[in-house]
Amino acid sequence: MEKLLKPILVSITLLFVSLFFYTSTTKQLDTMRVEQAKAISFVSMKQRDKELKCLANNIYYEAGGENFEGKVAVAQVTINRTQDENFPKDVCGVVYQKNIVYKKVLCQFSWYCQQPNSAIDPKQNSAYHESMEVAKKVLLEGFRLSSLNNALYFHADSVNPKWPDRTRIIKIGGHIFYS
Repeated sequence: MEKLLKPILVSITLLFVSLFFYTSTTKQLDTMRVEQAKAISFVSMKQRDKELKCLANNIYYEAGGENFEGKVAVAQVTINRTQDENFPKDVCGVVYQKNIVYKKVLCQFSWYCQQPNSAIDPKQNSAYHESMEVAKKVLLEGFRLSSLNNALYFHADSVNPKWPDRTRIIKIGGHIFYS
């Protein structure tokens, strides 16, 4: 009888231990899911449309004449900045960010300070439509160029801003990208 009782007790003990760990693990996972859900910020459709327009404008004015990859690169830098502590946390904040240096207002993206000709409606332009499509791919679908995961800056290849603390990553189209 004792030979029969010992395996039964061991089996029951293992069952209770397994049940305890299963319950404990399930509870921890549920807690993590709730915390993760709280951390996710929900964006209204109106806010998402606003961000799409800001991103499309930035793509259009910075890289409207570039190919698909060039447009994605500019969009990706914009998105990368929203995830960096030195920049605003939303797309429009990044696009329209201004700094004052020695009493001079500097825009992060030159087109914004240059105030594009308001008589021209970019929305009637095929380059703007392409820019909007790229904005959707990058902002809504998460499309990225792996070479630019750390890119936060770029400039046209026709200028030389002499950024001493920036590391050059790659040249795409008419722009040079930096981390």
